Amino acid sequence: MSRIVDATLVAAPKQRNTEAERAAVKEGKTAAEIWPGDPAKARQKDTDARWTLKFAKGRPTADGQGGFRPQPDTAIPSFGYNSSISICRVFGFIRKGKVTDGARYDGRMLRDVVSEDNTASDVWADTAHRSQSYERWLKSHGRPSRIHRRKPKGRLMPANIRRGNATRSKVRARVEHVFAHQKAKMDLFIRTIGIACAEAKITLANLAFNMHRLVFHETRKATG
Repeated sequence: MSRIVDATLVAAPKQRNTEAERAAVKEGKTAAEIWPGDPAKARQKDTDARWTLKFAKGRPTADGQGGFRPQPDTAIPSFGYNSSISICRVFGFIRKGKVTDGARYDGRMLRDVVSEDNTASDVWADTAHRSQSYERWLKSHGRPSRIHRRKPKGRLMPANIRRGNATRSKVRARVEHVFAHQKAKMDLFIRTIGIACAEAKITLANLAFNMHRLVFHETRKATG
């Protein structure tokens, strides 16, 4: 069954650390090592979550001459953990997930969330997941790649690639509904300390979403 892959940042309370404390966190030191004289403070510090930049696409504005002027993307600093998932295209169930710190690049997670034992199924993902290595890996496992194509460097996007990406976007948008449900209806937010607890909470949120989908399908079958 086809898989759709994507990731989202799940926010955690922002850490207010000094430059020296931030450097110690990046070095991989534990909270007890960074704040040895203040165990109460150390217990409240999450040294596993990370800052990252999320980009919001700029919307074109009218140029006053009947046309539109492109606007730059907006970089938004965000703090927390990345939740990478794959869902089945037909029913929308989350089939596999992986939790990492927020700074982990989304495009590195495709192998972690696509099961190797599920062969001959299409894989849909955005351009962050496109690489020669992944294309070879998907081909070796008999999986057709439906990953978005990148714009050729220094050239306009060819019309056939643009149309293909538009078609892929209609399918891939289904995974965005999962994240929207978890954040809007389930109020998913990491209030625990450490990646182990964050992974437990996000995994439970994934299970809860699957229960919601099961009820949806069972209700539709009963009334259909």
